[in-house]
Amino acid sequence: MMGRRVLRLALCCLFGTVSATAQSNKEKALLILQSVNQFLYEPASGLYIQTSDRTMNHNSHADLWSVCGMIQATNELERIDNGKAYMKPVIHAINQYYDSQAPAPGYASYIVKEGREDRYYDDNQWIGIAYMDAYSRTRNKWYLTKGIEIYRFMMTGYDNVTGGGIYWKENDKTTKNTRSNGPGILLAIQLYEATHQKSYLDTAVSLYNWVNQYLHSADGLYWDAIKPAENKRIDSALYAYNAGSMLQASVKLYHLTKKNQYLKAAQQIAESSYQHFFYRTKVKASYWFNAVLLRGFEALYKTDLNLKYINAMQEYADWVWERERDRSTNMVGVRPEKELLGQAGMIEIYARLAAMARKTVK
Repeated sequence: MMGRRVLRLALCCLFGTVSATAQSNKEKALLILQSVNQFLYEPASGLYIQTSDRTMNHNSHADLWSVCGMIQATNELERIDNGKAYMKPVIHAINQYYDSQAPAPGYASYIVKEGREDRYYDDNQWIGIAYMDAYSRTRNKWYLTKGIEIYRFMMTGYDNVTGGGIYWKENDKTTKNTRSNGPGILLAIQLYEATHQKSYLDTAVSLYNWVNQYLHSADGLYWDAIKPAENKRIDSALYAYNAGSMLQASVKLYHLTKKNQYLKAAQQIAESSYQHFFYRTKVKASYWFNAVLLRGFEALYKTDLNLKYINAMQEYADWVWERERDRSTNMVGVRPEKELLGQAGMIEIYARLAAMARKTVK
């Protein structure tokens, strides 16, 4: 009983009046979505726009990566607003990137009818993750079917060069990245959770071990890539979304295996991320990168009840709303033009924070 009271007090300190803060975060997410639909969406084509300034891009329609952000953001809105079909227009847009060419169907980086582009394994994985999250919520088998299809496509990017791992994009054997393996681990885990087919878990563990062997940095974060054709040169860039995917994967593997090594790894990644990316109320990464990091923080919080990182992300989200929002449109960003991916990232952040504030205290 005392532990429950302490937890309740801590949550109240974090969120103030919990229901009010949940509504505030939810309102912010919906206000940004409203502006996206007004300024960055074409109802006639069912496609999204890359930025509010079309003169900046040769192709004004959004690349797949930006739409990947929107599918997860709208999934999170459906999680806190039952009965609303926020994902429907995004799915319609994603379908226009579908490319059925061999060796397996997948999604191209740009709209197929406007010119065939490369297919990136990570873009496909982010979509698969969102669809599997939706399957977990709704049990709609269409989402599971798409998750399996995306898994099959991503595995065409796997080989044993440099000990294993998935390349970043199709027909490019120059780089294997944390960004194309971290989300691959998550998709494999989700499919295992849905089907209980051990082969999916085996894939997840294999990819997880590979990333930790080749791309784990000394300070507990993850380098971006290894270059097989360049004598295994390491691209040592550190990105918040790489940390976020590996953090979430570590938590999920802890729950599946009950091995404490995964929980300890998750806690180390979380603290290393906090030390490296956070500065006062700012986070030194893009909005969407920070949204992926929050996915990991949320998974860890639900496991160890440590509010430190959730608290920091709430402070960051408040700071963005006050300092980096265009009050005439409610879109976020320090530049005059507003990018779709950034809006998607902050929609997801506010929606996730709203979900946590609403559900943690009964």
